Amino acid sequence: MQIKSIINVNLRWFLAGMIFANIAGQMAYSMLSLYMLDLGASVVQVGMVFTLASLVPMVLQIFGGWLSDTIGRLRIMAIGSSIAVFGYLIFAFAPNWQWVLIGLSIEYVSNSVVGPSFGAYISEQSSEESRGRVFGITSSIYQTVTVIGPALAGFLAYQFDFHVMMRVAFGFYLTATLLRVWMATHERFKPARDAVKPTFDGFKQQITAIFALLVAGGVLTWIWITDAVGDTSYNLIGQLFPIYLSDIGKLNVGQIGMVNAAVGVAAILSAPFAGLLVDKVSERVAMVIGFALNGLGLLTLLTAGSFAGFALAMCFFGLGYGSLMPAYESLISKVVPEEKRGLAFGFFGTSLGILSLPMPWIGAQLWERVSPQAPFLIAIIANLITISIVWMKFKIAKSDSNSTLPSST
Repeated sequence: MQIKSIINVNLRWFLAGMIFANIAGQMAYSMLSLYMLDLGASVVQVGMVFTLASLVPMVLQIFGGWLSDTIGRLRIMAIGSSIAVFGYLIFAFAPNWQWVLIGLSIEYVSNSVVGPSFGAYISEQSSEESRGRVFGITSSIYQTVTVIGPALAGFLAYQFDFHVMMRVAFGFYLTATLLRVWMATHERFKPARDAVKPTFDGFKQQITAIFALLVAGGVLTWIWITDAVGDTSYNLIGQLFPIYLSDIGKLNVGQIGMVNAAVGVAAILSAPFAGLLVDKVSERVAMVIGFALNGLGLLTLLTAGSFAGFALAMCFFGLGYGSLMPAYESLISKVVPEEKRGLAFGFFGTSLGILSLPMPWIGAQLWERVSPQAPFLIAIIANLITISIVWMKFKIAKSDSNSTLPSST
């Protein structure tokens, strides 16, 4: 399989911007909990920060997806990055943990308006016959950031301090922002569809249309439900990973950076195979394998007692994530019309909504009041529920296209 034959020039520049931006993101997020502890926050306050900042994508992600469909994928990504870069600037010079809350809320603007455009843009730059492989290869390339980012963050934080690490992350994100602005303004990246003037009536019509698809009871409905379960369980434990590795695993920040990098190495290896499996078999099989590997990663994390054990747990997570990402994005692109994909990806990002909004705070409370293992055990149960839903409900015929919503069986 020739990568050049299915990854066009536009996608290569697009991925370059994503790599720079997400090296910064992986550097920041892999250490942000420990950074706040270093600035004087408690575990509960860390959970509160992530909970409050989550209000931003809950409010903006659907709107960001709609703008992606109307004014263009690259244009809204450039706008979002230009705002989010100030969040990284605040991270770099934060005098206390309260400032991290402000920086995180601003950075989440990027998640809200850039995130929905990622899968939508890739699907537009690929054919349906090769879409699984394109998502697999782009996911694998993208996953290089989950190797570079945590490892570099751990090295810089260990050798210098958290502020130096965050300043390097700011440099990476600034580079990504400049690249995205160039792509949004250069003629060579002009989209096939002309931009549409955003109006309130247009927004209302698109919201009504996508909501009708989501509640129709077909595959898209079940994707929405599993996405909500997954977001809820991840938000319960996401900010606790580095604290668990530090307090329970007794790893230093350099070792935490290395075990987090193992996630990326494993995802790089699994994503292309998952994409091939999607094209040759089905998205459903790749998803079941991915969720099973995630569950195995959680069990390994809770039973590990050494650096090698924690690294193995992160490898399972990476294999699982690498399997899930191309499968989910390929399936969504098949059941959602092209002109609504940005809004659809925004809707799925917002499915964390009210239900998962308090989850970082709840996870921190479970850590303090029950045990550090309690939130991770709940995530394992949620993972098992998701596997059963995927296997029973994620069935589509090969002939189904974007223009129709397939039914579940």
